[in-house]
Amino acid sequence: MTALPTRVGVLGGGRMGVGIAHAFLVKGAGAVVVERDPAAAATAGERLERNLLASVERGVLDNFDVALERTTLSSSIEDLAGCDLVVEAVPEDLDLKAEMLAAAEGVIDPGAALATNTSSLSIDAIASRLSRPQRFIGLHFFNPVPASSLVEIIVGESTEDSLVADARGWVEGIGKTPIVVADAPGFASSRLGVFLALEAMRMVEEGLASAEDIDAAMELGYKHPSGPLRTTDIVGLDVRLHIAEYLASQLGERFAPPQILRDKVAAGELGRKTGKGFYDW
Repeated sequence: MTALPTRVGVLGGGRMGVGIAHAFLVKGAGAVVVERDPAAAATAGERLERNLLASVERGVLDNFDVALERTTLSSSIEDLAGCDLVVEAVPEDLDLKAEMLAAAEGVIDPGAALATNTSSLSIDAIASRLSRPQRFIGLHFFNPVPASSLVEIIVGESTEDSLVADARGWVEGIGKTPIVVADAPGFASSRLGVFLALEAMRMVEEGLASAEDIDAAMELGYKHPSGPLRTTDIVGLDVRLHIAEYLASQLGERFAPPQILRDKVAAGELGRKTGKGFYDW
């Protein structure tokens, strides 16, 4: 099996970024989490500490202090120097992702790898703005990272075969299962997941059934661990709307967001993070 990177950098210290850092830390790698300013870095550190403590309680991590010693929290891209792998986990904006990855590329070694955690944006479009696209790949982790067993590996036109093999090894090394897909709008997971969620929203909109009953149909009838509407609340309705709009622009009207989604986002009902979406949290 491919050895884990000795030091992993993560651009963005939100829920996903911290989850990615946590996944590598509990398996013995070092992690550098870079945020936009010192205050945001401190908040990311608090979130990461909670995750690590939870891992100790579950028996997944032996020593909290040792894991914390392998962690660097920063607001400087320069601190990514020496990382073997840098994973970008900033908001779903292509320009922002490309800008952050290009900045990271400027400080890491030429042989180090860059990855994006995007759930839908084109890997090749981002790669076109990098100097070493052959060392760039998609690593789509799922929320919440500690509980999820899947990582989607997205291969761009320029991605080296050896990097794909390494990525498989890294994913398996952190105890998750990799799937490998070609670069296409929404890849495999987002394309299927969003399509199902949009249809579930239309069913609520039409008064066919409640959100609870629609989710129960998928959870009990098809063994989904979480129904499409509850999952939407966890992911964030604003995130789902953004992805749906992008997929609609690339793949057509079957991904057009229903009005109920637009209305809820406009009302600030974004799901779990605001306390209300298709459910009350």
